[in-house]
Amino acid sequence: MSSNLTEGHQEHNIEIAGHINNIDDTKSNHNSDTSTEREELGEKDMSPIAGNSIHRSSSRPQLDLSGAAIQGNFEEKDPTILLPNQSDDISHLALDIGGSLIKLVYFSRHENQPVNDSRRRIIKARLGITNVNRRSYPILGGRLHFVKFETTKINECLDFIYSKQLHRGGMDSRDWQSEGSNTENTVIKATGGGAYKFADLFKERLGISIEKEDEMNCLVSGANFLLKAIRHEAFTHMEGHKEFVQIDSNDLFPYLLVNIGSGVSMIKVDGDGTFQRVSGTNVGGGTYWGLGKLLTKCKSFDELLELSQRGDNSTIDMLVGDIYGGMDYSKIGLSASTIASSFGKAISENKDLEDYRPEDISLSLLRMISYNIGQIAYLNALRFGLNRIFFGGFFIRGHAYTMDTISFAVQFWSKGQAQAMFLRHEGFLGALGAFMSYEKHGLDDLMVHHLVERFPMGAPYIGGNVHGPPLGDLNEKKGTEITAPVPMAPPGTTGLGGFEVPSSRGDTLRPDASKLNVGVLHLVPSLEVFPLLADPKTYEPNTIDLSDHGELDYWFTVLSEHMPDLVDKAVASEGGTDDAKRRGDAFARAFSAHMARLMEEPAAYGKLGLANLLELREECLREFHFLDVYRSIKQRENEASLAVLQDLLMELDSMNEETRLLTLIEGVLAANIFDWGSRACVDLYHEGTIIEIYRMSRNKMQRPWRVDDFDILKERMFGSSEKTPRPYKRALLFVDNSGADIVLGMLPLARELLRRGTEVVLVANSLPALNDVTAMELPDIVAEAAKHCDILRRAAEAGGLLVDAMVNIQDDSPTNSSLSVPLMVVENGCGSPCIDLRQVSSELAAAAKDADLVILEGMGRALHTNFNAKFKCDALKLAMVKNQRLAEKLIKGNIYDCVCRFEAAS
Repeated sequence: MSSNLTEGHQEHNIEIAGHINNIDDTKSNHNSDTSTEREELGEKDMSPIAGNSIHRSSSRPQLDLSGAAIQGNFEEKDPTILLPNQSDDISHLALDIGGSLIKLVYFSRHENQPVNDSRRRIIKARLGITNVNRRSYPILGGRLHFVKFETTKINECLDFIYSKQLHRGGMDSRDWQSEGSNTENTVIKATGGGAYKFADLFKERLGISIEKEDEMNCLVSGANFLLKAIRHEAFTHMEGHKEFVQIDSNDLFPYLLVNIGSGVSMIKVDGDGTFQRVSGTNVGGGTYWGLGKLLTKCKSFDELLELSQRGDNSTIDMLVGDIYGGMDYSKIGLSASTIASSFGKAISENKDLEDYRPEDISLSLLRMISYNIGQIAYLNALRFGLNRIFFGGFFIRGHAYTMDTISFAVQFWSKGQAQAMFLRHEGFLGALGAFMSYEKHGLDDLMVHHLVERFPMGAPYIGGNVHGPPLGDLNEKKGTEITAPVPMAPPGTTGLGGFEVPSSRGDTLRPDASKLNVGVLHLVPSLEVFPLLADPKTYEPNTIDLSDHGELDYWFTVLSEHMPDLVDKAVASEGGTDDAKRRGDAFARAFSAHMARLMEEPAAYGKLGLANLLELREECLREFHFLDVYRSIKQRENEASLAVLQDLLMELDSMNEETRLLTLIEGVLAANIFDWGSRACVDLYHEGTIIEIYRMSRNKMQRPWRVDDFDILKERMFGSSEKTPRPYKRALLFVDNSGADIVLGMLPLARELLRRGTEVVLVANSLPALNDVTAMELPDIVAEAAKHCDILRRAAEAGGLLVDAMVNIQDDSPTNSSLSVPLMVVENGCGSPCIDLRQVSSELAAAAKDADLVILEGMGRALHTNFNAKFKCDALKLAMVKNQRLAEKLIKGNIYDCVCRFEAAS
């Protein structure tokens, strides 16, 4: 990419699925201001003006319907339709062209194809899954990209659109390079005053027509989507402290939306499509930039904001203390530092403009404008009895001092009764709303649990700008600049190719709306809330809260110390090639950049817990194409464990059932020692083989454990003199590590449950993480184990795990029908050592329907997350603690202490 494209804009991505949906236009009821000039010219008429419903354009590339097939039950209403041969970008491009900035949103598709193997079909039939998505349009993966340009540099915006061929459906489209291709009939959605002003320029430069969308419609549509669909979208900001506010989508309305662009519009939102502009002011972002440019000679809005960070407004503002001899005016509640008159000191001082520092002028301007906007907003909320006030628009730009100033004004005038709230994706409301005005935008009726936010650094293979501290050519190591490769884009992708030139340095102003803080929001329609959570609304997965800097610093140190070993294994997993070494180095520095940013501001990416940090590391590995770092280690440990499994099963079968149950739980806890994410456990590998370490760990099992509910579990399993036991119907076993953990720990426990007539579902990761076993790997492990055990063989056959496996039966002992309950495997929907049960796979959600026992095993799933989780059914949490700080904090114990926590249904 040429430098003129990288220096003038910033780009962010939200990944979604490109759906095609039927929308009933007649149901829309939009009350809006149809004047596109109101935001920039300010308040002219306070009376609300009713607008028309959003016009839905059908301007779209054509679908390839060849090979189209219905997924699931043909008789079901609105079944999912899969389009296996669809390869064009189902692309939208939408813009918000304001007086100061151009905001651009465009869609590009995602390559992933659905997997549908024989095992999965059998399990879906067993679990009664027909059509989990229940959608009447194709599911095409993709992402939304967010880009901004200064309006004065509109030609750079046009160059950007042309370079990515966005006006022709994106670089993936198969027909844009053909000689006969043209854009004569192409229509692009746009909002803002510039949609009228620059329409001829778009036609001249790109050959496309601009279809104008109402500004207020777009602002409200974009805000409603963000507040409903993104879990940590809204936050408060006071005295530098950011706190996220969870918004219940069922209790969102009414609210006041304050959009601060060049001017300010204040919109009362009563529901989807129902709103009215109730007020505004002509003193907004344009005022700040315009006066700032005249008074400080700044060349850009960001430069002006950056100046304010080093300013002292008391040198130019008249304060209450200046009037009252440094004293407060306590009688009316004004402190000495309260601004009595913005720029008031300039009246009495014999100074020229050159005598004042630009930094002080910028800060004085910022406070003057922010305070006034905050006051007017609160008065309008009071006028209409509104409790929620959301501020958005590119004036804010995630700038901490701007948000603090607005928050102070709202708190001051409301006497603490109201709070200002801000949006992480502020500034893109209008562009996102314009995108949604397409007839088939695919964003309708999304739920929070369908969206997974990730924070890529921008490399490799995703195109567009780099996220975070500059990532450029690895051969360019200048000063403290963090660089990483952005390879040439392969044919058929949306990348621009080459290595991008970093557009900023790490020591410059880095507002929340800049590169590092806005993540990629993946839409995964198959994700659901785990139905066995006792109260999903109060559920918090993280046990360790990293908002405390001391806690954050400790875990950053742990991850940093583990980094060299992880990089070595990552490079080895890719054959140790020069390319792998290059990517390994890039991963290390990219993840270090993430950690540095989070140390600077723990809430930069949303609410931060240890689980989020561990998942961030796995996503960063995948971004640099290290897809399964521990693959060879997992295979080796699985083989070693399977070799001794038969002997272990024979030993277990010689015991009475009570002794066997205790031995099984001891075996799970002992085998959980094998965790490549723990430095203490990695060191153990230097002391013996996997089997030797397992035997050592098992021999050290002595009760009572640090958390020991085994006797409660035993009574529930075997009953008592007063109570007859009731077998569990179905048990969900959330498994952890490969090797001894799954083979010698969890599989024998699963076998015992099967023996007692309980259906067993092994729940494993969808994607690799450390040495955790995955759902793709489990069937082969079970097939090998079934060669030595008729119980496992029959159950695996019933559960569809041996569809393609040839199993030699060595155990021909008589069996009865009760042993033929199924053993199934489902994926959990994530690729992390931890699990957030607010977002699990549809397979797991279906499997949970008839489950009455949940077993969570391992530190990640039972301690780092879900230690405090409550369930509608019985729950057993099993783990060995392999970190001293976690042991002290969570169970007041020591490293290698064990947890056996049994909780009856809530």
